[in-house]
Amino acid sequence: MWGEIEPCIKPDEGENVKSCDTDQRWTHSPDLQKTALWGEIEPCTKPNTSGNCNKPAPQERCPPETDVKEAQNTTSYSPNLQDEPSSCLSAMIEAIAASGSPVKSQQLGEPDLTLEEKKGVLIDQYKSKPLVFLERYQAHLKPEHMDAFSHLSSDCRAQYYWKEIQRRASGSADRTRIRNHRYAALRALQKEGQYFSEEQMRVRDPLLYEQYIGQYLSEEDILQRSEEAMRNGPGGLADLLINSYQEKLIQNRLEEQEEREQCAVEESDEEECEEPRPAEWEPTAEEKAMLREEFLSQMHQRFLDGKDDFNYSEVDRNPDFDNLDIVSHDAEERYFDDDDQVEEEEEKEEEEEEEKEEEEEEEKEEEEEEKEEDEDMMQ
Repeated sequence: MWGEIEPCIKPDEGENVKSCDTDQRWTHSPDLQKTALWGEIEPCTKPNTSGNCNKPAPQERCPPETDVKEAQNTTSYSPNLQDEPSSCLSAMIEAIAASGSPVKSQQLGEPDLTLEEKKGVLIDQYKSKPLVFLERYQAHLKPEHMDAFSHLSSDCRAQYYWKEIQRRASGSADRTRIRNHRYAALRALQKEGQYFSEEQMRVRDPLLYEQYIGQYLSEEDILQRSEEAMRNGPGGLADLLINSYQEKLIQNRLEEQEEREQCAVEESDEEECEEPRPAEWEPTAEEKAMLREEFLSQMHQRFLDGKDDFNYSEVDRNPDFDNLDIVSHDAEERYFDDDDQVEEEEEKEEEEEEEKEEEEEEEKEEEEEEKEEDEDMMQ
């Protein structure tokens, strides 16, 4: 009758399944012959085969859990990381907080954040937007901190910052290796005795030698220096001519350096030029020794900075200078630490001199103002 639904009878073996014209599925149920009520659908208890009348409706596929996590990780804190920061994350947060980089904007007069407060702000920023965190603080990161961003490995922006961090770290490692090689070569040249001899250093920078040592030498010292230069040579007329020619070259170079320095002085402020020169100062023996040590230190630094006429390619890329013992390494660290301290002291002295000059200028201005006031009163 109208409104009734005929059950789908299981076809016999070999029978064409396409003969089933209903939308019902066949079932093994013993109540197969019964008519289902309007709106009811009999369950299909037998697995579908390729010969079924109708294919099952496609179901919506849920995305894999890993894809969901990957999508979330590009904008938020990684779910794989626990609330307790890992050692890598802690080291990264410590490094950024100690770097002095501002972590948040503050109002004028607002007290500075403590170290612990900075760490808390940094962790919150990392959890909420790790990619923005990486972009903002990548200048303070090292390759060992990159494990904290492993969940962003598929992001091209994160890959770019990783390469920048690796490039910066490798450049720093190259500079350190070159510095170590040059320091090892310096120690070898010191043992050799010729390259850093007083006469050879005078040839390389006659003006610096004259400022620290030469101008304070007596005639006897100059004669003794010439005799030592003669003894170190093979002797004879040829050696005498060579020494004479070399001395002439040194004097020419000294004159050129003095002319350049004089031009630089003339371009400075007129007030400095008009200041009276101090009387000739004769250093004591102890002061002369200190000046000699300072000259030697500056010549060492000149060599390390690559300013000498020296084939540095034989040193910088030479693996033989990689095997430094612990003693030389410690000595090197002390040497460069001393250089850093000297630079800091020089900077402080320059700042103090600038402050003194500013105070003197202020005093002069005040005196001029007082004179003008006195003149006005007299009038």
